Amino acid sequence: MAFRALSASHAFLVATFALSVAVHANALELKSFKDDLFAYPATLSSDSNGAYTVLDYREMRDINQRDEVPEKRVRAQYTDTGVRKVQQDLMLKTDAGDVRHVAVGKTQGAAVIVLYLHGQGGSRKQGVDDFTFGGNFNRLKNLMAGNGGLYISPDFPDFGDKGAAQVAALIDHYGQQSPGAKIFVACGSMGGALCWKLAALNDTGRRINGLLLLGSLWDESFLASPAFKRRVPVFFGQGSHDVVFPVANQEAFFRSILAKSKTYPTRFVRFETGTHGTPIRMVDWRGTLNWMLSKAP
Repeated sequence: MAFRALSASHAFLVATFALSVAVHANALELKSFKDDLFAYPATLSSDSNGAYTVLDYREMRDINQRDEVPEKRVRAQYTDTGVRKVQQDLMLKTDAGDVRHVAVGKTQGAAVIVLYLHGQGGSRKQGVDDFTFGGNFNRLKNLMAGNGGLYISPDFPDFGDKGAAQVAALIDHYGQQSPGAKIFVACGSMGGALCWKLAALNDTGRRINGLLLLGSLWDESFLASPAFKRRVPVFFGQGSHDVVFPVANQEAFFRSILAKSKTYPTRFVRFETGTHGTPIRMVDWRGTLNWMLSKAP
C-alpha cells in the first residue's frame, strides 16, 4: 500500500511538472530585434525586489548621439522600414463610430496584439512613425510583425467615454479575429485616461492582458476594476523631470498597487533626468512585453 501511495504521489508530481512545462512552452516569447541598440542604460538603484528601478538616462547620449536630427530622425541602424510592407491604414465601422487606425502585422490569427494610444495633440500616425522617439515605434512594429503579432495605432475623438468606447470596439473586433492572442494596451501621456477606462469596463477589463503607462497619469479606481481583479500586469515608465505628470504621483500610485497586493505583477522604471516623452523613447518593448506575456492572465 505504501508503495502504491508513493507511486501515485510520484505520478502526480510528474504530471504536474509536465503540465507546468507545457504551459511555459506555450507562453509566447518575442524574438530579438536590435536588442543591443535598445538595451536599457545602467541601473542606478532598485527596490521592491526589482519591481522598481531607476535608470541612468542622459539626453546627450540617448537623444543627441542616437538621432541624426535630434527628436526628429533617428540614425539608420535603429530602424528597419521593410516592415511597412505589412502596414495598412484602415477604417473600422463600429457602433461607437468609425475608427481610423494603422495596423501592422497579422489582422487575423495574431499571436499577440499591442495597441498604442497617443496623448493630447497626437494621432494614429504618431505610433507608426519610424524615425521619431529614437526609432522605438519602428522596433515595436518589427517585434509584432516578426513574431506573428499585430500592432494597432488608432485615432479616437477624446480621452473620455466616447474615445474609450471606440478603442474598446477596436479591441473587441481584433480580439474576435485573433481569439488566442494576448492583448496589451500602451498609453502615452493623456492616453493613460483611456487605459484606466478600458480596465474599468466589464467586457474590455476582462479581455485585456496588460497595460503600459508611459509618461502618463494615475487612477485610484483601477484598484476596484475588473482588470485589477484579474491581476493584469501593469508597467509604468516615467521621467524624473516630467512636468506634465509628476513622477512622485505616479510612484505613489505604483506603491499603492503593491500595498493592496504585495505580489501584484507591476513594474516601475524611472528614467533619471528624463522628461515627459522619455519613456516612449526608452521603454524596452521586448523585455517589457515578454515579462507581461509571462504574467498575463
